[in-house]
Amino acid sequence: MSMIEETRTSRPERPDFSRHANHAETAPAFLSVWDLHAYYGESYIVQGVSFNVHEGEILALLGRNGAGKTSTLRTIARLDNPRLTHGEVWLDHKPLHKMAAHQASAHGMALVPEDRRIIPGLTVEENLQLAQIAPPIGWSLDRIYTLFPRLGERRRQEGVTLSGGEQQMLAIARALARDIKVLLLDEPYEGLAPVIVDEIEKTLNIIKEQGITTVIVEQNAVRALKLADRAVILDTGSVVFDGTAKEVLDNAELRAEYLAI
Repeated sequence: MSMIEETRTSRPERPDFSRHANHAETAPAFLSVWDLHAYYGESYIVQGVSFNVHEGEILALLGRNGAGKTSTLRTIARLDNPRLTHGEVWLDHKPLHKMAAHQASAHGMALVPEDRRIIPGLTVEENLQLAQIAPPIGWSLDRIYTLFPRLGERRRQEGVTLSGGEQQMLAIARALARDIKVLLLDEPYEGLAPVIVDEIEKTLNIIKEQGITTVIVEQNAVRALKLADRAVILDTGSVVFDGTAKEVLDNAELRAEYLAI
């Protein structure tokens, strides 16, 4: 059996939410994705994806372009596209697969998309205030500005005129303005200078210390793996690896086949 075959894993069994001892090996999953199948029109994109994430973990969801990473995030967040046809998403014992996107958001799921979705015509502060227009309310503006001092300095500036790194900070801050449990990040490092990526990573570690669970999709796989606790690798819409981030960093054959690094 090859090294790659040894690292491949079958999808986990349907989640069991019975309480166990409180440690990583036996604790119930905080976010459980089970046998997801989703389509864009007739195109079968997410093909039986399953994985579990424990509370406070950072999970890197990796794969080549077209592997289904963004589609999986969108399915977990319960957006209309791709269309979920089978499978379950559980967050803190709540069945998100039975909910629309706004309901999943109200239960603590937050997606920061690749294009960041900063609202034109609104200042930094107005973008944040809009996120808090309805409950559940998360971090206060003062707390957000403490974490992101640049945003505090630019609170009166129109959000879309910020630099790329500052817009990414604003997108994350807008998610934190809600009372969230899971942060889904789609390509947060794209187009950013390494020094700005360093700053984003420091922020994500602080968020982790607050107990927020993060799933990060990122083409800069090495940076994502060094940040993450665990990794799931997708290939053509299916899981081919589920294990620790260190296992991927240490397995050159696995990285070459599925991540091209």
